[in-house]
Amino acid sequence: MKKFLTVLKRFAVVGAAALAVASLQPVSAAQAAPAPVIGGTRAAQGEFPFMVRLSMGCGGALYTQQIVLTAAHCVSGTGANTSITATAGVVDLNSTSGRVQVKSTYVYRAPGYDGNGKDWALIKLASPITTQSTLKIATTTEYNTGTFTIAGWGAATEGGAQQRYLLKATVPFVSDAACRAFSGYSGLVASDEICAGYTAGGTDTCQGDSGGPMFRRDAANEWIQVGIVSWGIGCARANAPGVYSEVSTFASAIASAAASL
Repeated sequence: MKKFLTVLKRFAVVGAAALAVASLQPVSAAQAAPAPVIGGTRAAQGEFPFMVRLSMGCGGALYTQQIVLTAAHCVSGTGANTSITATAGVVDLNSTSGRVQVKSTYVYRAPGYDGNGKDWALIKLASPITTQSTLKIATTTEYNTGTFTIAGWGAATEGGAQQRYLLKATVPFVSDAACRAFSGYSGLVASDEICAGYTAGGTDTCQGDSGGPMFRRDAANEWIQVGIVSWGIGCARANAPGVYSEVSTFASAIASAAASL
């Protein structure tokens, strides 16, 4: 069982000030998530055109031009929902040049989600974001290894404020066995979660990065999503990798759900 209050979902609650972290979400001992990218550098405008910022304090990626793939713990359930605003087209959230903002119409949360694995959800938008490209997802475990890229507007320090600028970093794959050996990670759901990070810490996702993609290059040198930011023990601590929902495990379910929206 994960340590309560130490293991945190990487979800930041935002209020009127879009960039201010109101609180960390204390979740059940079974699910804690990472926040903004720690140890990262600023992404260039247009570098990751599929990245989406969600108004509830999470990240996401364009699965289609009208559907955002994010984390289940970022949403309250399945059903009509017009309260979420998706922002795309900018790395600087304060910039209006090229910025696209679209409201949600419907949310689909993974069936059976209870905080232990299955941490994915889809958000349908009121209109497609045609100016930005989508991010394809892995359908097999072929790319669940190597070095991954993470990106987000989450906190740059554990417990810190969300960021104005999109940050990026790279983290290495950590095997299930190695991940479970770290203190607090015995509850890892190996069948649908994947770990990544440095033993020494220093680079990680954090509060506010939840739902964002973990991705890498495929055989055609195109970006492919292998993970969704889910949880971790603090942020960027030594011997505490980030945990990501394993996209390939849910690829068929995601495709089926998207087709029904």
